Amino acid sequence: MSRFVVALGGNTLLRSGDGTVAEQRARVRETRDALAVLHERGHDVVLTHGNGPQVGNRLLAEEQSDGEAEPLDVLVAETQAQVGYLLQNGFGDAFGGPPVPVVTRVRVAPDDPAFDDPTKPVGPYYSAADAAEKPFATTEVHRGGDETAYRRVVASPEPEAVLEADHIAALVADASGPVVCGGGGGVPVIHDGDGGHEGVPAVVDKDHTTRLVADAVDADAVVMLTDVDAVYRSFGTPEQEPIREATPADLRALLDDGEFAAGSMAPKVTACARFVTETGGRAIVTSPAELDAALDGEAGTTVTADD
Repeated sequence: MSRFVVALGGNTLLRSGDGTVAEQRARVRETRDALAVLHERGHDVVLTHGNGPQVGNRLLAEEQSDGEAEPLDVLVAETQAQVGYLLQNGFGDAFGGPPVPVVTRVRVAPDDPAFDDPTKPVGPYYSAADAAEKPFATTEVHRGGDETAYRRVVASPEPEAVLEADHIAALVADASGPVVCGGGGGVPVIHDGDGGHEGVPAVVDKDHTTRLVADAVDADAVVMLTDVDAVYRSFGTPEQEPIREATPADLRALLDDGEFAAGSMAPKVTACARFVTETGGRAIVTSPAELDAALDGEAGTTVTADD
C-alpha cells in the first residue's frame, strides 16, 4: 500500500467570494468525492491544506472588531482547527475512519531573509488611501483586469522543521483515519530563549511544509491539488501548454528561466522537485477534478526522478 500526502489548496476548500460555513461544507464534500479514488486504489492518505481564504476572512473580521486584534500566528492556528473540523465531519469514515486534525507548528529561523523582505500578501483588499493609513506594510496587487488594490504583506520564511512530526507519524502509523496537519503551512514559531517557542507574524508556504510532512511519514508520493489542472509553460498566454511529465532538473531549469510565478506555482514546483530528488518518490500537480486521470499520467503534471 502506498502512502500519499495530499496538499489541498486553500481555494480548493473555499472559492473566492464564498465564506459561509454551508459553502465550505459543500466544498469539503466535493473534495472528499475527488479524493475517493486514492482510497479506492488502496492508498493511505495524509492531508495538508492551505488557509489563505480562511485567514483572510478572519483578518477582515478582526479589522471590523472593536477589540484588540489577535496576532497572525493565532489566526493561523484557529483556521487550522476550523478546516480540520470541517474535514472531520465532511469526510466521515470515507477513508477508513474520520480525519484526525493536528494543530501543527513549524520552526523558522529568526534571521531568515524573508523577515527583511516581506512578500506574502494576506487579508483583505484596500484602496490606496486606506492602505496608506494602515499600521502595517502593504503591497500593490491586481484583482483581475486592470483593477489595482493593496493588501497587507508579511514574511514567508522557509520551514526548518515540523515540531509535531513524531506525533503525526505515530497517528499515521495507527491507520485509524487520515491525518490532517500542516494547515496553512503550519504556525510559524521561533525559540523563545526559555526552552519553548513563540509565534511570529508570518505565513509559511504550505507546499514547503507538505514536503517536510511527507518526509516525516515516509510518503511514496506527494499530490499538490490546486485550482489549475497542471503546471503550464507560458501560463496565461495564447502559447500556454501543460507539462505532463518532468524531472526535478527540468523544473529547476524552468524556475531559473522565471517560468513560474513566485506566489503561486513556483513553491509547488520547488517543493515537488526537492521531494522527488531527496526521496526518489513521485509528485503530482493537478486539480481535484483531474486527479483520477493524473494518477495514470493522463492529466496533470507528474514529476519523477532524473535518470
